Amino acid sequence: MYHKNLEIWKLSIRFVKDIYKITNQFPKSEIYGLTNQIRRAAVSIPSNLAEGNARFSNKDTLRFFDIMIGSIAEVDTQLLITCKIGFINSEQLKILQADLNKINAMAIGLRKSIQNNTANSAQD
Repeated sequence: MYHKNLEIWKLSIRFVKDIYKITNQFPKSEIYGLTNQIRRAAVSIPSNLAEGNARFSNKDTLRFFDIMIGSIAEVDTQLLITCKIGFINSEQLKILQADLNKINAMAIGLRKSIQNNTANSAQD
């Protein structure tokens, strides 16, 4: 399966684009702080999906998917922080979290599917 054909990859790329748009509004003093951190974590989502998908063993694939799911949690936390300190409003937070929740559900589903395929292959 080619990562660019996956709906989760397409959605996560759009999410990164939205993160860049929103962080452009952050104070310039945050460029090396929260702006950089949230951008890196967001970019990590489709990047780890692509890298994991390119691996030849399911064990490696699952490891990169675990990293991707961790990055989703990291971005979620950072979005909450940005709202608490007033860089984004609650409506922006809801929209971004809705997309992130969809990406997370898809990531967990994809991971479970690969894990089940690995378990079924071991039984054969």
